[in-house]
Amino acid sequence: MSDMITADLVDLDLAAETKEAAARSLAERMVALGRVTDLEGFLADVAAREAQMPTGLDGGIGIPHCRSEHVTEPTLAFGRPAGGIDFGAPDGPADLIFLIAAPAGADDAHLTILSALARRLMDPDFTAALRAATDPAATASLISGETSPAAPAEAAAEPEPVPAPDVFRVVAVTSCPTGIAHTYMAAEALEQAGQSEGVEVVVEPQGSAGFTRIDPAVIAAADGVIFAHDVPVREKERFAGKPTVDVGVKAGINRPAELIAEVRDKAARGETTAAATGSPVDEAGDPGEGYGTKLRKWLMSGVSYMVPFVAAGGLLIALGFAIGGYTVDKAPSVAEHFVWTDSTSWAALLFQIGGLAFSFLVPVLAGYIAYGMADRPGLVPGFVGGSIALTINAGFLGGLAAGLIAGGTVMAIQRIKVPAALRGIMPVVVIPLISSAVVGFLMFLVVGKPIAELQKALTDWLSGLSGANAIILGVVLGLMMCFDLGGPLNKVAYAFAVGGLANPNEGSLKVMAAVMAAGMVPPLAMALATVVRGALFTRTERENGKAAWVLGGSFITEGAIPFAAADPLRVIPSAMAGGAVTGALSMLFECTLRAPHGGIFVLPLIGNPVLYLIAILAGTAVSAALVILLKGMGGRGGKDLGRDGVRGAESGTAPKVPVSV
Repeated sequence: MSDMITADLVDLDLAAETKEAAARSLAERMVALGRVTDLEGFLADVAAREAQMPTGLDGGIGIPHCRSEHVTEPTLAFGRPAGGIDFGAPDGPADLIFLIAAPAGADDAHLTILSALARRLMDPDFTAALRAATDPAATASLISGETSPAAPAEAAAEPEPVPAPDVFRVVAVTSCPTGIAHTYMAAEALEQAGQSEGVEVVVEPQGSAGFTRIDPAVIAAADGVIFAHDVPVREKERFAGKPTVDVGVKAGINRPAELIAEVRDKAARGETTAAATGSPVDEAGDPGEGYGTKLRKWLMSGVSYMVPFVAAGGLLIALGFAIGGYTVDKAPSVAEHFVWTDSTSWAALLFQIGGLAFSFLVPVLAGYIAYGMADRPGLVPGFVGGSIALTINAGFLGGLAAGLIAGGTVMAIQRIKVPAALRGIMPVVVIPLISSAVVGFLMFLVVGKPIAELQKALTDWLSGLSGANAIILGVVLGLMMCFDLGGPLNKVAYAFAVGGLANPNEGSLKVMAAVMAAGMVPPLAMALATVVRGALFTRTERENGKAAWVLGGSFITEGAIPFAAADPLRVIPSAMAGGAVTGALSMLFECTLRAPHGGIFVLPLIGNPVLYLIAILAGTAVSAALVILLKGMGGRGGKDLGRDGVRGAESGTAPKVPVSV
């Protein structure tokens, strides 16, 4: 690690009061040594990583870090401010700041070294030595591991804990978005807590440098499992059938002893894996997370798995109509009648393949909502419930209900204490059998018919949309699509539109067209604004503007996020205004769309394509004009109203779309 940090990268009198200023000061030292090529671009990547999850840790430590294309070699800088700086740690500000810069293609060896530093930060002697250091060179040597912190005088050796004859065994997995710091700090904290508690803890850190799988024999012998992670656990099924605690990675760092006590308690009660664990879409959830947040995650889990079926099926159906006309749905089965030289037969082939893909929408939606709630045991009753929803014409709403019922049923079954001998067959026999029967009974005889009536009412309402009602709906959908630029509200509007495609009619096709058009506006507007008034934007923002043309044209609303992150109070209202205009015009022009995605690339499949383009251009012009006006009123770039509301004009930084971390 001696090559990664030198005395020139140590600042024992860091003059900074905010995390942005601290990162900038340390990054400037990296630039001076040629280890960072673009200061603003690198800081944008740091800010983007910080936006994912605060990097403050208990004990007064801040570890801003990222992988960036602007880093030439793995580098570590250390700063010690006179006063604490808030990095979002629960116990208050940080006075030990480590800025970790890894190249976008950092090799495993360097990432392993950085991980070793993360583990050392859990050593109180190490952090005490850093606080007492007075010489930059000696500090760099201490951090690199060339020297060790002096042992405290009069320190009495603590006796090794003597494990009980029947020692409790825990296996754990830790992971974070970058896999550089938090992953290994959580692993170290759990191992240390295990030693203190007389518990045998074996941890599998799933970091950027890859991971070494825990021996299956060790997993089999374990009495409990701890998942401390903010990204999905890889090969999670290896740990099935054991009492499990599932939390975010910071919980593994901040309260490891509590997690060990919790998993011991679950083991004593005989709980099974899914009763103790969160869902695949709830991995980063904290124990106190509200039901509303969990419900949104469960629903978005189903929607995220359903969208590829919608995209493939919708595009194939649209292509079938484009080639064969609107009578293609009357064509006979291509399995029985297909003429190789007849375009109508090819159109029918595309249409029928797309129709079959569409037939999976509701079962997949229901199955993966249940999966999000109860993991793999929820799949069978979820798919069964979704298929029943199709059978009784309950449609998209029936799929939502079936998924929630299936997931809830499985979770209830999993909370029942069962003998150890039966745990192995619970996920593959008992749970699918009982839950499918319960879900089938409820969907066929209790809730299915009322939901089918509600679905029919919604379908009839969409079919009858016209005039002012259609325009108002277009405005609302446009505002939702542009409010959080790919966030939860955006996804709700998109899910509403996609759900309508499961039972398409004229109204639902209009809704889909309005939603896609509005979602294209924010990035296109930002791109246009950077061209018309480039002086109002930083160099990084102007570069992002070039990419935003393609992203907007492809219906990737997230292309506007770098602009909104840097100046939300000007960019977001401007985007919403343009989105509302486009949504309203699309509904007014009665544009329709059978494909759920594609942007301008599916223009030939859009009803009234010329008017559709006019709607998009009008919204783009409104948004661009408004953001230029607002930025012009506040000075160049309007940096005084950045993401933190107090960002200074001197930074001139807009987060770029980050390198995958």
